[in-house]
Amino acid sequence: MTDQESVVLPPHVEDPELLPPGVTSPAEGSLLTYWQDRVGQHVHDSYAGVRLMKFPEDLRMFEHLLWLSRAQVVVELGTHSGGSALWFRDRLRTMAAYGLIPQDIRVISIDLSQKNTHDVLAAADSRYAEHITLLEGDILDQDTSFAVAEHIPQGARCLVVEDTRHAYETTDAALRHYSRFVPDDGFFVVEDGLIDSPELCVHIQPPGETGGVVSAVRDWLAGDQGQFFQDRTDLNRYGVSCRNMWLRRKAAPPSD
Repeated sequence: MTDQESVVLPPHVEDPELLPPGVTSPAEGSLLTYWQDRVGQHVHDSYAGVRLMKFPEDLRMFEHLLWLSRAQVVVELGTHSGGSALWFRDRLRTMAAYGLIPQDIRVISIDLSQKNTHDVLAAADSRYAEHITLLEGDILDQDTSFAVAEHIPQGARCLVVEDTRHAYETTDAALRHYSRFVPDDGFFVVEDGLIDSPELCVHIQPPGETGGVVSAVRDWLAGDQGQFFQDRTDLNRYGVSCRNMWLRRKAAPPSD
């Protein structure tokens, strides 16, 4: 390539050199201000040229939990641009390369509409569909979960991620309809509990009616399904984060 030549990016793929805005942490500043700035920063981040709105600290914890739970499938509720589907796919590929899980990995990502996502992912990786399944459906409708079940390999261990509207109704429905896919010692992750802390979200304006994530999880944990899960608040280990709620299914006691 000559100095005059420029790289022509595929359509829908963002400039890989376009980094998210920087955040400073002066010694005289406050942790609250730093956290607020990080919340604003994370909505401008990307992975493989595709928008990925997750804190690096939370991605690191996802890596730990995928490894520890031996997840072969990630069920992602809320696709957005598809960057997280690519990220999860690549983490599963790495685990399979280490021999930790079978080669038959799968990311199943659900959203109301996948109109543009196919093009975005194909531009980033023309073979994405080998391991990423995009489904359209409403998580409020239990039938959508039945469609998801058809794409899960027999006996595969799943990790479920809820990252939709961050409202009480959607959080509750996700837990009721999709927690059944989580095996013993597996995880159901409810993202963005910080939505219920307005002081942390001063730089973003979530679309629609949001809030009620934390109360929905707490109410569900107190019910029949939730009694089999434990809220692992200790897993927000990297300080500043999106305050995800890491729900671990308790292992059944050994039979006599």
